[in-house]
Amino acid sequence: MSCLAGSMQPICLYFFLPKNLCYEKIDSGSITYESGIQMRRSSWQDGVLGTNCPIPPKWNWTYQFQVKDQIGSFFYYPSLNMQRASGGFGPFIVTNRNIIPLPFNTPDGDIVIMIGDWYTRNHTALRTALDGGRGLGMPDGVLINGKGPYRYNTTLVPDGIEHETINVDPGKTYRIRVHNVGVSTCLNFRIQSHNLLLAETEGYYTSQQNYTSLDIHVGQSYSFLVTMDQNASSDYYIVASARFVNESLWQRVTGVAVLHYSNSKGNAAGPLPDPPNDVYDPSQNVSASGARPNPQGSFHYGSINVTDTYMLKSLPPVMIGGKLRATYNGISFVNPDTPIRLADVYKVKGDYKLDFPNMPLNRTPTVDRSIINATYKGFIEIILQNNDTVVQTFHLDGYSFFVVGMGYGEWTENNRGSYNRWDAISRSTVQVFAGGWTAVYVSLDNVGVWNLRTENLDRWYLGQETYMRIINPEDTANKTELPPPDNVLYCGALSRMQKLTLKDKAQVPKGATLMSE
Repeated sequence: MSCLAGSMQPICLYFFLPKNLCYEKIDSGSITYESGIQMRRSSWQDGVLGTNCPIPPKWNWTYQFQVKDQIGSFFYYPSLNMQRASGGFGPFIVTNRNIIPLPFNTPDGDIVIMIGDWYTRNHTALRTALDGGRGLGMPDGVLINGKGPYRYNTTLVPDGIEHETINVDPGKTYRIRVHNVGVSTCLNFRIQSHNLLLAETEGYYTSQQNYTSLDIHVGQSYSFLVTMDQNASSDYYIVASARFVNESLWQRVTGVAVLHYSNSKGNAAGPLPDPPNDVYDPSQNVSASGARPNPQGSFHYGSINVTDTYMLKSLPPVMIGGKLRATYNGISFVNPDTPIRLADVYKVKGDYKLDFPNMPLNRTPTVDRSIINATYKGFIEIILQNNDTVVQTFHLDGYSFFVVGMGYGEWTENNRGSYNRWDAISRSTVQVFAGGWTAVYVSLDNVGVWNLRTENLDRWYLGQETYMRIINPEDTANKTELPPPDNVLYCGALSRMQKLTLKDKAQVPKGATLMSE
C-alpha cells in the first residue's frame, strides 16, 4: 500500500478491501502495528498492547492517522503474541509530495521484497515452546515474499518448492524496498552481480553508496536503487542468508529468489554469491529534503544538550517465578490490563508504575509494569547495552532517533567522544550486537505513550520491553495530543464501557461473539 506524505486516506490492512474497515481473521485478539509510522499526537493508533485494546476475533476496527512529516519505506504487521511469525504483514509506502524532489532520478519501477526467517511451527507452537522454558532453535528456512528458496542446490533444497521471481527490463533502474519481517535472524541481502545503491532507510534518505550486500536486521527497512546493467546470459540469484551465526550449520536458513531479465537467456545456476566479511552502517544525506522542503541536516542534533540519559541493559533470558523471561534493567515487562493513556484519562489506579530505572540496578530480576516517566521537549540519550548472546534490534515507537555510536564491550562515558554528531542516520530500528552497545539521541516532541522494545519476537514475547510516557501538562486544548478516537476500544478495568453502535453491529460477521453492553 502507499499514501502521500501528510495525507489521510482510507486503507484496509490484510485484505485490501475497498473500504477502511477490515475483519480480523485470527482466532485470538489482534492489533496491527505500522512499523516506523510515528502516529504524531496519537498514540491511540499505535497498535501495541500498552496503547490499544486488542481487536476481538471477527471484529473490525478503523485506524485513523496522518503520516505527517514522513516519507519512505515501512511495513505493518500484527503485534500481539508473536502473530507476525505466521504472517499478516505487508509494505507501507509513504511517497514525497510533488513539491519536494527526490534526491535521485525517478526510478523506472518500484519493487518490494519482504524477507524473514521462518519456522514450520506456527506462532502458537512457538509460544508454547517459550512458555515451556525452551528456546525456538534454528529456523527452518528463510522466505522471500512468502515463498521458499529457488533450487540452487539439489542437496539442500528439495524439489517442488515455489520460489519468488522478480521480473525486470534491461537498462532500467528500480527502487527495491527490502524489509526484514522475520522472527529473530539478521539476514544479509544481495543480488548476484548487481550493485545496491543505498538511498533510504525507514523514512530518511541516506548518503548514496554502493554495496554488494547489506545486513538487514529484524524489523529494519532499506531502499536500494538497482540498475539492470548485466548481459542477462542467465537469471540472477537474490539471496537473504543468516548472519552472525555458525553459517556452515545454518546453510538451510537461506532464502533464494530469482531476478529475471525480460531478455534472459537461461536459468540461474552455480553457487550463490559469497556472504560478506564486513559490517557497514549508513550515514544520513544531510542536504536532501525529506517530508519537508528543508534539508534533513538542518536539525543540528549534535549541538543540543542532553537532558536525560537512560541505559537499557539486556541479558540472556532467566527463570522468574518459574517462567522463562527476558528483561531490560532486570525488569520483565507485563502489559497492564488497561492501555496506559486510557487508564490516565479515566483515572484507573494501579495500572502501571512510573519507576523504570535510568540505569541497570544490582537486584534480582523481577516481573513488573514499570515504565519511563519522560519529559516533553526533552532531548535524551539512550544507551542499549546488549549482554545477551544474540544480536538484537531495538525499536522505538512514535519517533526516529539518531544512531550516534556503536561498539563492543561495556559502554562508558568515554565512548561519547566517538559519537557521530553530524550525519548520523535517523531511523526507528537499530541493531545492538551481542556483547556490544549502541547509543541513540531522541528529541521528545511527540506526546503520548510509546513502546521501547526488542524486535526479536522471542525476547519481546518474554518481556523485553517498556514504555515511555510523555505528557504536556500545559496542553488543555488537545494541541499536542489528540483525544481518544470516537471508536476507541475498552478493556481491562474499562471493559464495561465497551458498546457497539447499531452500525458497528451490522458490520460484525454472523456468528461473532460480541462483548456485553
